[in-house]
Amino acid sequence: MNNIKILWVDDEIDLLKPHILFLEKKNYDVTTCNNGQDAIDLYKESAFDVVFLDENMPGLSGLETLSEMKEFKSSTPVIMITKSEEEYIMEEAIGSKIADYLIKPVNPNQILLSLKKNLDHSRLISEKTTLDYQKEFRKIAMEMSMVNSFDEWAEFYRKLVYWEIELETIEDQNLIQILESQKAEANLQFGKFIERNYEDWFDEKADKPILSHKLFGEFVAPEIRKKDKPVLFIVIDNLRLDQWKIFENIVYNHYKPEKEVNYYSILPTATQYARNAIFSGLLPLEMEKKFPQYWKNDTDDGGKNLHEADFLNEQLKRLGLNIKSEYYKITNLRDGKKLVDNFKACKNNDLTTIVYNFVDMLSHAKTEMDVVKELASNDKAYRSLTLSWFKNSPLLEMIQQAQQMGFKLIITTDHGTINCKNPSKVIGDKNTSLNLRYKTGRSLTYEDRDVYAVKDPKKIGLPTINMTSSYIFAKSDFFLAYVNNFNHYVSYYRNTYQHGGISLEEMIIPCIVLNPK
Repeated sequence: MNNIKILWVDDEIDLLKPHILFLEKKNYDVTTCNNGQDAIDLYKESAFDVVFLDENMPGLSGLETLSEMKEFKSSTPVIMITKSEEEYIMEEAIGSKIADYLIKPVNPNQILLSLKKNLDHSRLISEKTTLDYQKEFRKIAMEMSMVNSFDEWAEFYRKLVYWEIELETIEDQNLIQILESQKAEANLQFGKFIERNYEDWFDEKADKPILSHKLFGEFVAPEIRKKDKPVLFIVIDNLRLDQWKIFENIVYNHYKPEKEVNYYSILPTATQYARNAIFSGLLPLEMEKKFPQYWKNDTDDGGKNLHEADFLNEQLKRLGLNIKSEYYKITNLRDGKKLVDNFKACKNNDLTTIVYNFVDMLSHAKTEMDVVKELASNDKAYRSLTLSWFKNSPLLEMIQQAQQMGFKLIITTDHGTINCKNPSKVIGDKNTSLNLRYKTGRSLTYEDRDVYAVKDPKKIGLPTINMTSSYIFAKSDFFLAYVNNFNHYVSYYRNTYQHGGISLEEMIIPCIVLNPK
């Protein structure tokens, strides 16, 4: 607390002597002043940590003084003190980015609390967060050993994400490493859980989570049937739960959540499988059989997601939804801005669907571009980059417009992504698929412990390229590297974000239904 410098400005400063003595006994260094102009001069001459500023002074008012101070240096917290309880003064002061607002008469403890809140806020939160996690991590370890259902895994993952975001602000790297170790262990256990249970989820009578192909029917179709609001359905490609949590409050400025669930992406957790399943309402094997003109296997030439709008229209027919529907796919900034400019044309739609590819492009760019590797070197940086994008994206402008137009909003994703750190050797023929988190083909040779192998893909709703094709899915943070040129693969792809395999991050993903404020 030593050497915290306070500038206290009040035209009745002599009456505040007891408060000043109280602070000086607490080792605060208090400089006093009784008018706005002198305060501004002192503020420019010396470096103060905080300013207490009376609102009602002769000459320059508190708000006028505040304006000049902020213009000179905006980072110093200013705490406004006033006799007035008039709402417009409070609003103007808050709009001028004051740090706190106190009503006279103030007592010494109010002053002290405001100082701690504004100067010691980060340290106090860090210490409390550290203490809370120290109490919690043993409990997390015990819970992990007992998790044994898809619901429990979803809840457990939510808890890990909560602590991951909470610990971002602390300085104790040891605790962050402990949490990372817990998450790595959780992914090992989750991989074993999926290996034991995933095939059973395709039995009609089985207790199972909502999977990709059931999402639209469970969460979007019921909102359309209500016919009380037009529905805006946004699929942000490749969005993890932690990335949603980092920007959900921005969305909540415009929308209030009605329902938030975590559903499971089908395997492979890759766009052509999971997202096509969302829009078709079918498993990949069913898509191949019913719509061979739309479905493409891994080794087929051409884009794998060119028929999402067709799949969606077919699903709407199957669900008996005879509605006005439009579909948009945004893959670059230009397309995003164009849709923002024309968004009002969507007001007569019953359903407007937007696929937004930014997060997917970011994860792939991290592999290809050194600068993005630097900007998104770990999960914390990856979240930060996503937040920065969302704050400045056309997508946020669309959400703001949708709120003003009275749209119900549903936000989801097709799968998540994981930072791959460990290579696992694999051998396949020239027709083996290229994805680093799963492979499909004949005669695959692999490390058993690193993958979930499916010899009969039909049992999990997947098509086969030929009679003897199988699938393998990398578990935890492994990536599949060919034995040929192994060292090149490892150096190039280690610490890159990939998807297609089995991890909490890829499989357990958010879907949120929101109402306009």
